[in-house]
Amino acid sequence: MPAEDSTELLKEAERVFARLLDLISAINRTNANTAFDKVSSISDAIAKRDITAKKRDFLSGIADAASTRQDRYSKSEVKFVATLSIAQLQKQVDQLSKEFRELDTKLQELNWKTELV
Repeated sequence: MPAEDSTELLKEAERVFARLLDLISAINRTNANTAFDKVSSISDAIAKRDITAKKRDFLSGIADAASTRQDRYSKSEVKFVATLSIAQLQKQVDQLSKEFRELDTKLQELNWKTELV
């Protein structure tokens, strides 16, 4: 016989999931109703931060792929030539990284100062 009552464990799991739903809903309401700046909410800022990170990662991947050195062992092998400016891509990646850090820092600050709705 199990040490725990499985029926009680399932009831407890239901209570935990209900509480989780309440917390997530409260966080989403709070984020939607709390100003991040004069024109956007915390929800808007989170979306912008997430897209900034995805764009940064995308451009970083392109820069990495474009800067990969291709060794050729004879002149008859295909030569790979970068068609993008790696320096320009890296500059964009650096700018996006800075924007991400600034957004994330302000979001964390507001997180500590804001009460759930």
